[in-house]
Amino acid sequence: MADISLSKAVRSNLLSLKGTADMMASTQNRLATGNKVNSALDNPSSWFTAKGLTNRASDLGALLDSMANGVKTLEAADNGLTAMTKTLESMQSTLRQARQDKSFQTASYEIDKSIAASADITISGGAVAGDVVVNADKTEKTATPVGLVDGKVVLADNGKQFTVSDGTTATTDITLTTGDTLEMIAAKINTATATADNGITAAVKDGKLVLTSLNADAITVAGGTTTGGDTVMGFGTDAQVAKTADEMVSSINSNAALEGKVRASNDNGKLRLENQSTQKLEVEGAVQGGKLTGGSTNKAEIAGNSVRAGLADQFNELRDQLDKLADDASFNGINLLRGDKLAITFNETGTSSIEIQTKGGDTINSSNLGVSTTLEASDLDSDDAIDAELTKLKSALNDVRSQASSFGSNLSIVQNRQSFTESMINTLEAGAGNLTLADMNTEAANLLALQTRQSLSQNSLSLASQADQSILQLIR
Repeated sequence: MADISLSKAVRSNLLSLKGTADMMASTQNRLATGNKVNSALDNPSSWFTAKGLTNRASDLGALLDSMANGVKTLEAADNGLTAMTKTLESMQSTLRQARQDKSFQTASYEIDKSIAASADITISGGAVAGDVVVNADKTEKTATPVGLVDGKVVLADNGKQFTVSDGTTATTDITLTTGDTLEMIAAKINTATATADNGITAAVKDGKLVLTSLNADAITVAGGTTTGGDTVMGFGTDAQVAKTADEMVSSINSNAALEGKVRASNDNGKLRLENQSTQKLEVEGAVQGGKLTGGSTNKAEIAGNSVRAGLADQFNELRDQLDKLADDASFNGINLLRGDKLAITFNETGTSSIEIQTKGGDTINSSNLGVSTTLEASDLDSDDAIDAELTKLKSALNDVRSQASSFGSNLSIVQNRQSFTESMINTLEAGAGNLTLADMNTEAANLLALQTRQSLSQNSLSLASQADQSILQLIR
């Protein structure tokens, strides 16, 4: 081609067409790729700056997957805590139902009036610790006052005194005065023995003064500082008789070992016993044929509260589900409720991160929450015991809610950082685009201009070659 000679005008037009073609090719490439900088040769500064921005955006994009998994792991833990909260509330409801249930079993016994001396009954089982013995008889001492006139005592010498004791009851002097009625004397005795537990009581029956010891202890009447009162009153010997239904009720209900475990009441003259337990109660030693009678070794039974026993089983089933919920609240192999640690990195250099774990790394289960591992029916015998279990559940609920609040705060942090990272990626990519992306409107206009320029250059080349064509015509 070097041997071919072109005129100056033709060569100039050819160079112009070649330049236009190169610019059209560049413009078409920009339109095809959408970039004005496609390699470092186009613009080294913009190319490497944009590359750094897109690399950082890519690194942050890789961290977004970790954040997304972290969010789901926290959501799984929150699902578990929510379900555990509902389970604990159901357990509370079960215990409250048990506390409200008073369907205790009862039995009524007729009191045999011919009970022998020193007769007693033994109550055991149920919620009673060991054997509790209760006297079924009582001691009575009757006085026939000397010199009783018109229902009033007449004394030759005023100020006669006497004391009353059952071996444990200490009394002060009881002073008689002319004109005292039996009721007044009974009141003086009762005042003197008022501090005694089931001690001596005085009452007027059939015109006589009767001293009674519900503990069946011997009653001792002795002279006071001014003696003679015991003689004036004419107290007789001790007599053992059966307690009335009301007296049996008093003896049982005042017994500290039976309080909250067995309750007695008067059932139309019969002794009614209520077993305040989920376990079988036994009454032995003075029960025969539904009658309290001395000398019998037969045994009577009162069934326990089956409703509370059934609720104990329900409680244990719910407690099992509580632990299973904790075991199943995992995502992608991480279970925060079992004490696993979740680590999430927030930036490409690793200088910003968060580690999420339960307090102390402990598993959230019934044991660590302080909930009774296995609730026996006997644990629901008393309201106090149920209240203690409710207190444990309240504490467990507070712990679960506190942990849920902590995880919720962590979830908010991760979600906020996730949104921030997404925004940063958009910013970085937009910044890289500003350096490398082509303005499609401008490039389209450039291509149109280049096409017009190309057409004009081609026409100019045609005109420039017409001179040579004229010489060809002369040769012809």
